[in-house]
Amino acid sequence: MDGTTRANIKIGAEVDIVLKKDQPTGKLTRGRVKDVLTSDTHHHRGIKVRLEDGQVGRVQIIHPPFSKINGVEYQEGLI
Repeated sequence: MDGTTRANIKIGAEVDIVLKKDQPTGKLTRGRVKDVLTSDTHHHRGIKVRLEDGQVGRVQIIHPPFSKINGVEYQEGLI
């Protein structure tokens, strides 16, 4: 899913972000969204978020949610 549109990013979503220090290399950091920091509806480099562990960066990838079937998590599209 596209990380440049604010409406696509939900609190608690699992995302990959690029930290400011990692912009030259493009290294991704995975975490769960605690806060959405960009107020605009769209940002061409990615919506800025704060992860639950406090790291701040721009969303590059939004991972699909996991569905629970009989208490077991399954990745969307793999069932």
